[in-house]
Amino acid sequence: MKTKILNFTENLFNKLKHFWESSQTNKIVSYTLVYVFIFCTILSYLDRNNLVSLGKLDEFFSNPFFAIEISFTLLLILELMSLIFVLHKSVAKSVGKQFELLSLIFLRSGFKEFSHIKEFEWSNMDTSVFYMFTYGFGALAIFVILGFTEKLRKHTRLTDTEDDQKEFIQAKKLLSLLLLIAFTIVGFLDIKALVQTGKYLHSFHSFYTVLIFSDIIIVLIALRYTLNYYKIFRYSAFVLATIFIRISLSLDAYYNVIIGVTTSMFVFLLTLSYNYFIKDFPEKKLN
Repeated sequence: MKTKILNFTENLFNKLKHFWESSQTNKIVSYTLVYVFIFCTILSYLDRNNLVSLGKLDEFFSNPFFAIEISFTLLLILELMSLIFVLHKSVAKSVGKQFELLSLIFLRSGFKEFSHIKEFEWSNMDTSVFYMFTYGFGALAIFVILGFTEKLRKHTRLTDTEDDQKEFIQAKKLLSLLLLIAFTIVGFLDIKALVQTGKYLHSFHSFYTVLIFSDIIIVLIALRYTLNYYKIFRYSAFVLATIFIRISLSLDAYYNVIIGVTTSMFVFLLTLSYNYFIKDFPEKKLN
């Protein structure tokens, strides 16, 4: 029964992943982002000149740069989808994707601060400019640290048994499908709030909360296949990094950037240390 469920969910996951990563889907997504940006820019112009009325959304579209925030928000949503489809791969790759998202969230926050500037006079934009530099350099720092971390990353199998390795991957694919459902629910609630209140919640923090629990489940599942200290420590430390990212999303500038960049350094040192300590151990001792 368990095998049938895992096989079914694996086939379903593979089909969804193939569809999402296909060149046709990428093309549609790209065109959609361009069209949304152009449409929102025109809508903002019409709203600012009192040619249309958007009701509760007037407050947002009255700003000429709001279209940038919308476009980057959509880009982040798409990146969240991509994160779901890499969860079944190595835990290091999954965490790396989370840091990619965090850096994009920081960049989006920088653009959001830019949208607060209504008059290009230093007295009216000094705070926003400082925040923009903070978010920009924070995103850049994560980008650089993540690049070095990726160069250090080595893939080590959780177990040397093919059946166990396959079952572990199937379990992660099942978990990814559950995350996709959670992602859909969070998105629906955000859209519902937008329609009812005129405010979009940007519930990235809610999804990261769900992601923490999924990472913990992966660690617990991994215990079924290995008790190797180095691997369990590495998995658990990655979960802690996810928690730090979640904390970062809850804080204001400058604290969120400090936590985010420090966490990326934590993962870099973890990867460096793990590679150093395992190099003297035969593969059979690691599995």
